Amino acid sequence: MVVCEKMSGVWVFKKEGFRLMENGETERSRLKKKVLVHVASGEVVSSYGSLEQILSNLGWERYYGRDLQLYQFHKHSSTDLISLPKDFSKFTSVYMYDIVIKNPNVFHVRDN
Repeated sequence: MVVCEKMSGVWVFKKEGFRLMENGETERSRLKKKVLVHVASGEVVSSYGSLEQILSNLGWERYYGRDLQLYQFHKHSSTDLISLPKDFSKFTSVYMYDIVIKNPNVFHVRDN
């Protein structure tokens, strides 16, 4: 890792790429755990069981495709498909934001 200082932050170079860390930001703060929150109840989604219950109330159904590594949901009224890793510990903000986009005003993502 190579670090270069800049007026508004620090450029961090790694094998997989580079990024600008703003003043006061640390590598640890950048990796803060995010959580998916159901807006109506204020409940933090802590398992696929609770997520499935909320999604089914919104018209989503489990989709049993060929890929056994994915936990998937679809809606008959759209072409949208939500695909999640089977292991909930790998449920990252990328998947959370996908759910937020496909269910406007129902979920939001926040820092834990």
